Amino acid sequence: MQSDVFKLGKVSGQCMSRISPRVAYNEVLSLLKTHNQWFADSIPLIASENIPSPAVREAIASDFANRYAEGWPGERVYAGCTYIDKVEFRCMELAQKLFKAEFVDVRPISGVVANLAIYSAFTNPGDVMLAPSIPSGGHISHGKKEHAGTAGLVHGLDIEFYPFDAEEMTIDVDKTKQKVQELEKAGKTPKLAMFGGSVFLFPHPVKELADFLKSYKMFINYDGAHVAGLIAGGQFQDPLREGADAMTMSTHKTLFGPQGGMICSFNKYSDEIKKATFPGMTSNHHLHHMAGKAIAFAEMLEFGKKYAAQVVKNAKALAEALSSSGFMVLGEKRGFTKSHQIVVNVLSFGDGGTIEADLEKANIIINRQLIPGDIKAGRNYFHPGGMRLGVAELTRLGMKESQMKQVAEFIKNVVVDKKDKKKIALEVKQFRKKFQKVRYCFESKIGGYDYVKIR
Repeated sequence: MQSDVFKLGKVSGQCMSRISPRVAYNEVLSLLKTHNQWFADSIPLIASENIPSPAVREAIASDFANRYAEGWPGERVYAGCTYIDKVEFRCMELAQKLFKAEFVDVRPISGVVANLAIYSAFTNPGDVMLAPSIPSGGHISHGKKEHAGTAGLVHGLDIEFYPFDAEEMTIDVDKTKQKVQELEKAGKTPKLAMFGGSVFLFPHPVKELADFLKSYKMFINYDGAHVAGLIAGGQFQDPLREGADAMTMSTHKTLFGPQGGMICSFNKYSDEIKKATFPGMTSNHHLHHMAGKAIAFAEMLEFGKKYAAQVVKNAKALAEALSSSGFMVLGEKRGFTKSHQIVVNVLSFGDGGTIEADLEKANIIINRQLIPGDIKAGRNYFHPGGMRLGVAELTRLGMKESQMKQVAEFIKNVVVDKKDKKKIALEVKQFRKKFQKVRYCFESKIGGYDYVKIR
């Protein structure tokens, strides 16, 4: 990977000195409302996003948002935590049941913070970590210092990348074993092996590599940020049973809670993780989001199996429809995907950045994506060769396989047929009218994108 994978753009903006506070106040509130309406009229396909239930939205608007509760529940630095502690204990119990985990820490405020807690608990600066590269699906929190990756820049880890099989779209087991042996001979045996990532079509070979990696005394972490909801719903792999020592995650992708993070592990690692989370990585841990996590975990326990199964069905249906429409969908040899994600090589039609912008004008929200081969070809994140799509949010709105075929048709109309984007946007708006309420939850009295005014 080259150092210009993520090239920084220029910061632009207007001078605010002449804008009155009242005008700015009204402008921000207006933009919030407009944004909600835009997403109500759009097809949201960002793989790292989802939509929470009305109950989760109620939790994150509660007074928990204004309070502090540093430390472990029952052992707080602050008073006033009587009900906060009760909610957090319940949140942990639900998470333990959902992921069959002995120990859970729900305090990380993001998946990146959860990863940092693992780095801090089980490695020292200068240690080597084995992780996927970004063009091979890795996340920036696994990245090198020279790429401004969290692991290298913040914790000082030396990153070595897994060999990647681009045809299978996963880590190459045999070449990984060979690389570890070579690293040992060079005096660079990794202390931590990181699985998981940002492009995650198929399960990673945790089971196939766990015993081998542990024979070198490596701690194994599985970053399940993208697939946590699928794991909870029994539709992906089960890392903690396959040999992972810990699993970090976001709580707002396929796991449809508020934005946040979490760590699942075993009791023997609990003390190190607790200390790394607080006081190491967090002070107060966004208590309203913690309460929202508890509600989302309850929803996932009740509805997660049906939801996760439909997510995978939808992803496969969308991938097949796109392939039939002339797109080069990666992972074809293995059926395109076993997760919520689809990755498409778009070089026949332009580049990922241009296509992302064109689709956004048609109210189709996707993200451009680096794919294997991009860096060698001189492409960077702003103009990569691919696009990444995710169906978790559309599934939560009640869409099924037949709607995925229509979504593929909309994308084809913009990218392949070059039809008028404004006209497509109107068609998308009409299409979305039947899919406004959140499904797979206990109550849904308001639309998922309804703007709730409480002034």
